[in-house]
Amino acid sequence: MAEMMEAGIAMAPTRRLKTQKSTVAMRRQHAVCVRRACKRYGSAKNPNQILDGLNMTVPKGVIYGLLGASGCGKSTLLNCVVGRKRLDSGEIWVLGGRPGSRGSGVPGPRIGYMPQEIALYGEFSIRETMIYFGWVAGMTTAEAEARLDFFVNLLQLPTPSRAVKNLSGGQQRRVSLAAALVNSPELLILDEPTVGVDPLLRQAIWDHLVELTKGGQRTVIITTHYIDETKQAGMIALMRGGKFLAEESPDVLMQMYQADSLENVFLKLSLAQIQGKRRRSMYLKEAIGSEDPAGEGNQDNMSEVSGEFGDNVSIKSGRSEGQQSVAGPSDLPPDEEPPYACSDLLKVFVPHHMKALIWKNFLWMWRNVGVMLFIVGLPVVQILLFCAAIGRDPTDLHLAIVNHELNKWDDPCHFKTNCTIDMLSCRYLSKLRKWDVIEDAFPDEASAKHAVKKGDAWAVLSFPGNYSTSLYERFVQGKDADDSILDFSNVDIWMDSSDQQISQLLTRSLLLSFEEFVADLSRACDYPEQVAKLPVKFEEPVYGDQNPDFTNFAAPGVILTIIFFLSVALTSGSMLIERNEGMLERSLVSGITGSEILLSHVVTQFVVMLIQTIVVLFCAFITVVDVHGSLALVATLTVLTGMCGMTFGFVVSCSVDNERNATYMALGSFLPVVMLCGIVWPIEGMHKALQAVAVVLPLTHSTESMRAMMARGWGLGKSTVYIGFLSTLTWIAVFLTVSVLLLKFRKG
Repeated sequence: MAEMMEAGIAMAPTRRLKTQKSTVAMRRQHAVCVRRACKRYGSAKNPNQILDGLNMTVPKGVIYGLLGASGCGKSTLLNCVVGRKRLDSGEIWVLGGRPGSRGSGVPGPRIGYMPQEIALYGEFSIRETMIYFGWVAGMTTAEAEARLDFFVNLLQLPTPSRAVKNLSGGQQRRVSLAAALVNSPELLILDEPTVGVDPLLRQAIWDHLVELTKGGQRTVIITTHYIDETKQAGMIALMRGGKFLAEESPDVLMQMYQADSLENVFLKLSLAQIQGKRRRSMYLKEAIGSEDPAGEGNQDNMSEVSGEFGDNVSIKSGRSEGQQSVAGPSDLPPDEEPPYACSDLLKVFVPHHMKALIWKNFLWMWRNVGVMLFIVGLPVVQILLFCAAIGRDPTDLHLAIVNHELNKWDDPCHFKTNCTIDMLSCRYLSKLRKWDVIEDAFPDEASAKHAVKKGDAWAVLSFPGNYSTSLYERFVQGKDADDSILDFSNVDIWMDSSDQQISQLLTRSLLLSFEEFVADLSRACDYPEQVAKLPVKFEEPVYGDQNPDFTNFAAPGVILTIIFFLSVALTSGSMLIERNEGMLERSLVSGITGSEILLSHVVTQFVVMLIQTIVVLFCAFITVVDVHGSLALVATLTVLTGMCGMTFGFVVSCSVDNERNATYMALGSFLPVVMLCGIVWPIEGMHKALQAVAVVLPLTHSTESMRAMMARGWGLGKSTVYIGFLSTLTWIAVFLTVSVLLLKFRKG
């Protein structure tokens, strides 16, 4: 017994090694191998479809036709092959390695990919499109143009200078096909390339594909609705409902099923699959007594017996896929990846990739020059509107004046400028007029208050009939003045305080006017001015002006907010355009990395943002905004804030799928930033809980830093200033990291 156990132990590794060797050989001799693939995908009709237990083998040097109706899973399977979607379970080898593994070249230039959508920039010409994809693949401009001349003749393309958006749908698909073929890739994956193409041109395309595969060095996987056009394919797979009905050469299939067309073969296999499901349902109904054997609750049980009733028959193997003797995922040898080198760790981008991406981004800007002028001009308009509309003292405020010192309530108000104790009410009102108020005379307090209640005036000022003499006696008698003198020497004021800003500014104007009136009267009567003033002296401010305005307080935050959110809009918009037009996915399949895409947008949009910053700061500083510190530091922080907005725009575009959701996300973040970052109100005036939230927002520290530089003249030696720079740099790093991770892992 011990000898038998030892023999069994000795035999197991031998069988495993043999399986591993055969698996490696299989990987090397086939272009694509898919084993036991299971992937959930969705369509409009059925959002919970599954690629269940699907096996696929594509030999090198053949045309492999993947046939099936819309929604059966063809495009989902191809997205898994090129590494843009992940399997829930199973294994995929493409050109000898797993997609995405180091050294596999997948995604990369070894694959030519034509997606189902057009996936081209409509503003680019045919020549510019070919040059872009040629550069991505490492070709020179001359090589790309030479290939363009060939495809113009082969695919009957129009003049290469025509814009893609001006072509018909069929012409656009042919340009998309040419872009996939431009670098003669080792594996060509075409998702319905002949849709909308006339029969003669369709045959020419197929003849070219056959010519490409003659040498055995190139492989083509093509999906199509037109089943009979794949007779020239070396092997086809018939797919229905996420399962393979058959995988074999067209001639063998027609001979096996005694059919004169592949369409009839597909019809017979589809009927066989339906009958198999019915037999399976009857079996399950008898076994578990369910009234709804095809329901959600029995899906697992149905999968367990699916192979037994032959609803996923593989013609090539002659038995169900569940019976194929293929090594399972746990028995596969590890991928043969080249070892890491130190240079690989430092390699952030490929030069010809960055060349193509930066050129493409600038070309898009040039093609949309109207949009770019609007983007550059919009912050100028915003900052000019801010400087013209925010922080100025309100003017033309109506005051209801009730002056009982006049003989008639509507008489003009006159006074003498010498030391005369007469008509002091008029003397005070003359000082008030410099604040650009409008005096409306009323006969009594009741009518004046009624004007305030109607909204015709902001305040009522009432002067008693003996105001001048009472005010004089108040100063002369001092503590001996009786109550009547004190009462009649007051100016009674009733205000509309519904608007805090106007109420506070009007109160300031009334008090400052009275102080100036008393000082003027004291000088005229050779009386010391200081005796008549409050015994509080405000010296020259340490920082800022004697009469600070709201414009200089809010300007730092407004400037940073404009630059930040315009950068968000520009970046998220450009990234979403790439995604929605399919260019993002196509570029990633071509071997461009998410880091390269983000870096290219940083480079190109940095130029736009730099222009915005220069124009905004110039317009702000030549108007009313004061700068007491280093202009270079202010500009640097503004540029960094713009970059922070760009990276946040990357997060927005990578998190959502359309412009509407991006707009909602940007607007949803705008209000918290404006309200909580100290832009319109000091953080010290917020609730303690909100202060804790505000301190971690992107613009809080940068606003305080910029305000300290502009109003106080501080430099990097102050903690308030350098913390603003460090906070901005930290947020840039966080947003970039999140963007790269979203691009890497958000594959559907």
